Amino acid sequence: DRVYAVGAMGNLLAVNVADGSVLWQKDYVRDFNAAIPSWGISGAPLVDGDRLICLVGGEPDAKVVAFDKLTGEVLWQALSSDWEPGYTAPIIVDAAGTRQLIIWHPRAISSLDPETGAVYWEVPHVVDMGMTIPTAVHSNPYMFVTSQYGGARMLRLAESHPDAALAWEGVGQSDPESGRILDTLDSVIGTPVIQGDYLYGVDSYGALRCLELRTGRRVWETDALIGARYRHGTAFIVRHGDRYFINTDGGDLVIARLSPEGYDEISRTRLIDPTSPVTHRRAQGPVVHWSHPAYANRHIVTRNDEEIVRFSLAAAP
Repeated sequence: DRVYAVGAMGNLLAVNVADGSVLWQKDYVRDFNAAIPSWGISGAPLVDGDRLICLVGGEPDAKVVAFDKLTGEVLWQALSSDWEPGYTAPIIVDAAGTRQLIIWHPRAISSLDPETGAVYWEVPHVVDMGMTIPTAVHSNPYMFVTSQYGGARMLRLAESHPDAALAWEGVGQSDPESGRILDTLDSVIGTPVIQGDYLYGVDSYGALRCLELRTGRRVWETDALIGARYRHGTAFIVRHGDRYFINTDGGDLVIARLSPEGYDEISRTRLIDPTSPVTHRRAQGPVVHWSHPAYANRHIVTRNDEEIVRFSLAAAP
């Protein structure tokens, strides 16, 4: 009967679905001494049982905070905020028979107990400019993160107890080998997907790339999805059965199959005009569409700076 939302300036609201009234609210800056990062607060709140877990970036030791979802009372807070919090949402995974809260921030990948905030393990990983944006991807026993400047990190999660170790790593744009070593994925915004023994995602210049899950070896790449190489190239990939729905930064919806053999485009249509200014010119001009769509009830909902639109994905009668 309620919905939770956080704004770019750190205003967290619990809102009554029936009438839109505010049930409780928090101001990350006022209440937790948070500093708003360069591109604002964007990590979506995570509902977990009676808890609402949020990436706050508060000080001291309140990078992540768990609230009572009904009252807004602080249940616990954890992790130092000696660096900005990043932009990706918390997730919960099951590994080693334990529910683990994963917080990927610009200094480490951290695993916490979602009930208490106690730290299970951390793997250091420095990401310049705080750009931890794509969501961590989990497929037991692996967990993958990617960023434009930090590159790729594949972790192997322990099976006997909560722990993790680095399986392989790939370069990002902060590394001197960037552009010369292609066995990597340095995504800007879009979250990759794992299917079987392979990983698919879009690198920071818009190439769709397939990597071996266990080794990071590049299997193939193509410019066919975005259409050309542009800096900060982005696409949002969602699996649906044996196909993928992919929203490009040019405003297209693409339906395709992805496999170790390559990229098989089934259909493409323009959904919405890109309107967000960008310094690196695209085929559509100096604008992009960087808003992730929502899928529900055989519909897609997407927005730009001017409109919100909904389209049916149901087959024609």
